[in-house]
Amino acid sequence: MLRQRTIGTLVTSSGIGVHSGKNCKISFTPAPVDTGVVFCRKDIAGNPEILANAEYVNDTQMCTAMEKDGVRVATVEHLMSALAGLGIDNIRIELDSPEVPIMDGSSAPFVYLLQQAGIVEQDAAKRFICVNQEIEIREGDKFAKLLPFDACRFDFTIFFNHPVLRRGSNFFRLDFSSLRYVREIARARTFGFLRDIEFLQSNNLGLGGGLDNAVVVDDYRILNEQGLRFPDEFVRHKLLDAVGDLYMLGAPLLGWYQGYKSGHDLNNKLCRKLLAERDKWSYKQLDTINSSISYGAE
Repeated sequence: MLRQRTIGTLVTSSGIGVHSGKNCKISFTPAPVDTGVVFCRKDIAGNPEILANAEYVNDTQMCTAMEKDGVRVATVEHLMSALAGLGIDNIRIELDSPEVPIMDGSSAPFVYLLQQAGIVEQDAAKRFICVNQEIEIREGDKFAKLLPFDACRFDFTIFFNHPVLRRGSNFFRLDFSSLRYVREIARARTFGFLRDIEFLQSNNLGLGGGLDNAVVVDDYRILNEQGLRFPDEFVRHKLLDAVGDLYMLGAPLLGWYQGYKSGHDLNNKLCRKLLAERDKWSYKQLDTINSSISYGAE
């Protein structure tokens, strides 16, 4: 059977909060079986904790942010994506800030840190959320949906009427494995338009954002000197976000996600709808030999 996973030892790093512009220390520690992904605010008296869960998400305007009992943890999507990509079920994440650091704007730095900590299999079966019936959230021409599928697949399509974003492919498919995630998705960075960044910063938002942690485009071109990491880095990053947002279900997915112009808001609404409609999904364990989903130590 596929087993639950945690990390082998403590690992610590730090970085800038993309919205606050302030430095944040982040530590990852192993956690027992069936703990889930737990965030702990070390800068608040009593060190309150928040379990990563779609139902705690209360802000999706500029990131995926959770709040419980007045305690907030923001910008969790890239880290959640890395955890999903590596198949880590149980971990404790300690922060001295309300915001997970942006690092380089991708999930690759988190993948590196977690791999350095070592990934350890635990003595319990990994439990998947198996989609049994189609479920969809649609707003205008945007949609996010889940379909029954005997593996884990993510499809994403973007559309931006911009000369740079029209050049590369607007569609990407990930048939899930840790190897493919690390090689093809993890390094894709978040992106933004210069005019939007300037507006946000003039309103004391996005204060930590810049060319070192995002792909920035003006009306005509990419401003980053070294250009893109992939010709289709934009759609790959949107898929990276979707992997992180769907990991807020509390378990890895056995199904086929399709996103068209979707974002954190639609993804979260999809998760909430799935969890609420209990007849459309079930928990399932997978046999290691017969499973097409690989969580090998890539």
